[in-house]
Amino acid sequence: MRITPLCFALALTAAPALVLAQATGKPIRLIVPYAPGGPIDITARVLADGVKNSLGPVLIENRPGGGGNIGVDLIAKATPDGTTIGISAVATHAINPWLFAKMPFDAVKDFAPITQMVRVPNVLVMNVETAQKNGINSVADLIRFARANPAKLDYGSGGSGSAGHLAGEMFKKAAGIYAVHIPYNGGAPAQTALLGGQVHFNFDNLASAAPNIRSGKLRALAVTTAKRSSVLPDIPAVAETLKGFEIDTWWGLVAPAATPASAITRLNQAFVAALNSADAKTRFTALMAEPVPTTPEQFGAFMRAELAKYEPVVKASGATAD
Repeated sequence: MRITPLCFALALTAAPALVLAQATGKPIRLIVPYAPGGPIDITARVLADGVKNSLGPVLIENRPGGGGNIGVDLIAKATPDGTTIGISAVATHAINPWLFAKMPFDAVKDFAPITQMVRVPNVLVMNVETAQKNGINSVADLIRFARANPAKLDYGSGGSGSAGHLAGEMFKKAAGIYAVHIPYNGGAPAQTALLGGQVHFNFDNLASAAPNIRSGKLRALAVTTAKRSSVLPDIPAVAETLKGFEIDTWWGLVAPAATPASAITRLNQAFVAALNSADAKTRFTALMAEPVPTTPEQFGAFMRAELAKYEPVVKASGATAD
């Protein structure tokens, strides 16, 4: 049967977006708004490999800068044909909209959710020597010490408006204590300061803190997820002492807002299957990351809730990025 150019054009018009991509030989472009080599980039590459049999090649494009805003803006403004997707994260879709005076995109209106990918707990840690010196072995001990020694505690973070900074401010408010925030130029310098006894405690990413926890240099008082982490089940959650306390790092997949529903459905099915695979779970465990596959509707509702949650936290912290 001979297919005329007109018939071919009509067929493409009627086809779902991903069928269009396959017909034109165009691979899926997955924009990662952070530099190569970090946990977000690594998990994106794991999943890209996991969906290649169902979706074809997925090309990773790293576009760091602007706290993630540069890469995410590219996702928002991409052609909504199902061939461009990208990473949304707690920073870009929940914190930055309140941190930056002017955003290049709308965190809700400009995106079609696909699925949440993972969450990584943050962990409340202290230098072991500092903890021993002050008799602090638990969250309750830290709160008691802070109340008995007003304005004598300080905590470090990777910078003003970072997840560690905001977790510290949430903790202070929930516990009714005061501690001075000491911002550093990144999470690694903040952890170095903690190890050197220059600050009393930090809220660090579990993946970053785990090696020093296991070596005995840092004492983990609690994880910040609502429940204990399956990675370190012996460490309690802050919420066991301060009911309702919950803050963690998460990221997921989104597409431009006008991407057809048929394309979103197929992308969701492929990436959820990859997230549920034994290979992904094994590889994510090494990053202290827990796969969280969801429906597009669930992920959309989650991102909206996170955006609302961080508004008062960021405003109360006084942090700005401009």
